[in-house]
Amino acid sequence: MRTSVLHRPLLRPFEGAGRSAVFHLHGALIQCCSLLVLAVPWVDGGPTRVLAILAAVFGMAAVVAVLSPVLTVLQRTRFRDRLGVDIPDVTRPGDGQATLWEQLRAGPRAERFWPQARYHLVFGPLVGFAALGALIVAVASVAAVTVYVWIWALPVDVRLSQAGYSTQAAYLTAAGAGGLYGAVWLLKALARLDTRSALNRLGPTPAERLARRVEEVTESRAGVVDAADAERRRIERDLHDGAQQRLVSMAVNLGLAKVTLTDLPEEARKVIDEAHREAKAAIQELSDLVRGLHPAVLEDRGLDAALSGIADRAPLPVRVRVDLASRPAPAIEAVAYFVVSEALANVVKHAQASRAEVTVERFGGILLVVVSDDGVGGADEAGGTGLSGLAKRVASVDGTLSISSPVGGPTVVTVELPCAL
Repeated sequence: MRTSVLHRPLLRPFEGAGRSAVFHLHGALIQCCSLLVLAVPWVDGGPTRVLAILAAVFGMAAVVAVLSPVLTVLQRTRFRDRLGVDIPDVTRPGDGQATLWEQLRAGPRAERFWPQARYHLVFGPLVGFAALGALIVAVASVAAVTVYVWIWALPVDVRLSQAGYSTQAAYLTAAGAGGLYGAVWLLKALARLDTRSALNRLGPTPAERLARRVEEVTESRAGVVDAADAERRRIERDLHDGAQQRLVSMAVNLGLAKVTLTDLPEEARKVIDEAHREAKAAIQELSDLVRGLHPAVLEDRGLDAALSGIADRAPLPVRVRVDLASRPAPAIEAVAYFVVSEALANVVKHAQASRAEVTVERFGGILLVVVSDDGVGGADEAGGTGLSGLAKRVASVDGTLSISSPVGGPTVVTVELPCAL
């Protein structure tokens, strides 16, 4: 136990050292590809004049820069396989990932060309050379630390010719231990530094990462909206096929009992009659609840029939016009239905209107819903009339809601909902 406690702090700095060493060796191999390109002009001796040398250096550097998409793919593989760091490719939201050939053809016109080129021409080689130096120091330090192991393999006369070799070996062991700790620390620090630089130069910028995150959140929210709509449909089916049918059966039985059991006492008949009325009222309330969750007619026959049903139940004349060549997505269809339902409920409660009109049309990728009335106007989203909740429901699918309601009327509620073409 005591030996383990002593070894733990001594060996902790070496945890992950092998992983970092392999990571840097892999990077050195990739850097060798760049060095081979840069060395091409000097294969047969190379240029001798200053201008020719400069032209060769910058020309080969330009070739490496143009090949940076290939080197970037190799570096991403290295970071993923050796460190478990995933450097995402640079793609804009809504755009597909460009192929390697497309990136090579884009060249300097690509948005991330120069950051990648700077990494492969400047930062990558500097880190690689520093890591190579640290690896050399580590190997030399290991040789120094193990001097008492391999020194006995030397011939005896060689050891005896070195006066005080045992004392020198002790100093060499101590220096090797210090060098080994320093080399391991440097390897890990260079790996962290290389990771940060690669994430900034080979991956997307913070703005691009934010845009991608917004796209992911938008997709996630769309999934939540669809899941909520599907759950409402399930609850509606369960209530309609379960509780509502049981209540209907109970109301029928109570009605039969009231008709057939004529010899009951008056008090019992009153109880049955009251229970019958309560059952019918419960059926009506449950029917309204089911319709509020997700009306079956909307799923079966679409917006036109569902909105016509709302208009028929309204206590004032409502003109409905629905012009849709095809049905929108279920979630969009449900939002449009509830927009019209809530808007007409507000008209009945607050507008003092004599008539209302509902228009639903589709223009390209936009579903336009307009609800207007000839009431007194003055509708305010912050006035507690349910319009704020309506705005939130519309915003849940990235729609927009606008209200025009001057004092004296008319009031026009306009909603635009996105529809996939």
